[in-house]
Amino acid sequence: MLAHQGGWDEILLVLAPILVIAGLLSLAKKRVERNLRDRESGSDDQPTS
Repeated sequence: MLAHQGGWDEILLVLAPILVIAGLLSLAKKRVERNLRDRESGSDDQPTS
């Protein structure tokens, strides 16, 4: 069905996984930065057990 479409389908087969991985890395980076920010701001407020 996608055979011989002028190359755009092959580009999608390469770019789609790259974009998914880049999106996941971006999400992971945001979570790490938020976690570090929460630890820095919350370390004075939370008692240690």
